[in-house]
Amino acid sequence: MNTDLIFDNTEIAFTLKTDSELERAYFLFKMISIEPLVRIGTAATNFALKAHLPIEGLIRSTVFDHFCGGVNEEDCLSVIDKMYTKGVSSVLDYSVEGKDNEKEFDSAVSKVLKIIDFAKAIEAIPIAVFKPSGFGRFSLYEKVSQGINLTKDEQNEWNRVVDRFDRVCQKAKTIDVAVLIDAEESWIQPAADVLVTQMMAKYNIEKPVVYNTIQLYRHDRLQFLEEEYKKAKAGNYFLGFKLVRGAYMEKENERANDKGYESPICATKALTDENFNNGLHYVMDHLDCMSLFAGTHNEDSSYLLMELMSAKGVLNNDPRVWFGQLYGMSDHISYNLSHLGYNVAKYMPFGPVKDVMPYLIRRAEENTSVAGQTGRELALISAEKKRRKQL
Repeated sequence: MNTDLIFDNTEIAFTLKTDSELERAYFLFKMISIEPLVRIGTAATNFALKAHLPIEGLIRSTVFDHFCGGVNEEDCLSVIDKMYTKGVSSVLDYSVEGKDNEKEFDSAVSKVLKIIDFAKAIEAIPIAVFKPSGFGRFSLYEKVSQGINLTKDEQNEWNRVVDRFDRVCQKAKTIDVAVLIDAEESWIQPAADVLVTQMMAKYNIEKPVVYNTIQLYRHDRLQFLEEEYKKAKAGNYFLGFKLVRGAYMEKENERANDKGYESPICATKALTDENFNNGLHYVMDHLDCMSLFAGTHNEDSSYLLMELMSAKGVLNNDPRVWFGQLYGMSDHISYNLSHLGYNVAKYMPFGPVKDVMPYLIRRAEENTSVAGQTGRELALISAEKKRRKQL
């Protein structure tokens, strides 16, 4: 199979972008490429929001509209419909972070249940998603992960977390919508893993409905994948996995350094890439009982997965294999894959501008730390601008 350079096709990649949207994208990635500017911008934005300065309009018309679908589900619909005309599906991600009270957790559950109903009604939204820390306190997950005995009140609180997971997964199973459960920091992930495995054993009886997320910048996660496979075989249920490289590298390394334990993060980018690609091989070798959502902005890994599918005779649109990228990034991967008939979904964050800012700031910071990512975006946008001028 010849996969050479399909991601260089900028006409397909930016087919939905107007000239002005292309200019805005160029401006944003140019700003993100300057690390000191990101630091200053982050500090200034945080200050302005805390001081209630009227900057939401500016944020909305620039970084928010580029990386987010809207402030609520309905607001996202026009973008969702537009992308689906090119075969790109959407995963609506309620990206409000850092909440820590029961009212907020119950509100997050209601939001995810509404998204699942949305997904059932709209063909362009085949998958729902939630984050474990959206359903319970971070410090509670940490205690459970460490095996510390809970007080009676904490146990009741944890039971409510379990119930929130169960309500969402049961609903997903009932109306046949897959649900991806995002990954967290390594020191609270064990509690989340136990819960997700329980949900898989309960609801993945006929096919994968519940998906766990594996961060493969961690050097121990391939082993976890193998252990989950053994459990599923013994328990006679299916597995769903979203494979990603990971989102908390600096935080993970800093904590390991501060507390004097070995960092769970691979020592080099090359080792992370190798680990991720080994994860793709492993899932594709066990497609009889596993389904895959490959969340990657890496072109080499995307080409590898295409080649593995071809070698194993897996059709481009096989429902067990999905490619995923974040909205506002790597359109050259998403749209060129969908053009060839692969299952592709964009993670589309949404929520009130102020509440989504922590997510947007993390996006900007991650882009500055991923070598080559922003440069590649800028080069592709420049190539498309040049192509259009020559028409």
